[in-house]
Amino acid sequence: MSPHSREPAKGRTMAGNDLGSLLGSLLGGGGGAKSGGGAANILGSLLSTLGNKSTSASGGGNALSGLIDILAKSGITDQAKSWVGTGENKPVSGAQIAQAIPDDTLQKVAKESGVTPQQAADEIAQSLPQAVDRLTPAGQLPQSGTSLEDLIKEQRL
Repeated sequence: MSPHSREPAKGRTMAGNDLGSLLGSLLGGGGGAKSGGGAANILGSLLSTLGNKSTSASGGGNALSGLIDILAKSGITDQAKSWVGTGENKPVSGAQIAQAIPDDTLQKVAKESGVTPQQAADEIAQSLPQAVDRLTPAGQLPQSGTSLEDLIKEQRL
């Protein structure tokens, strides 16, 4: 709900809203575009939440790699690989996302975004393929230790 405030990131990761703003720019939405507005904020919140968990759980990964790993373990391997790869992006449903993402994470993302968990899952399903595709232009996940903020900034050049 902050218009265009660009506060510097505190610590190692940005807040979900800051990450959402960057994702919105990456996805081609400035002001009111659906794919760049609310969906980007929901993705930002999800990746921020996963980034906080991955530092303690997976030791050295990043949120994007952690998310792809979560999706692969829940049976969405083909879709996730298609987003990272250089070919066509396979679709995923909100129901698949809702089953793949841990319930507490989806609840937190939905609450932070002011939507229901199902709405959050649907928005993630709509925007995640494009976001992952744009964050992995070479067809590979970023190296461990690469921040999402740096990846997004690189892609916006």
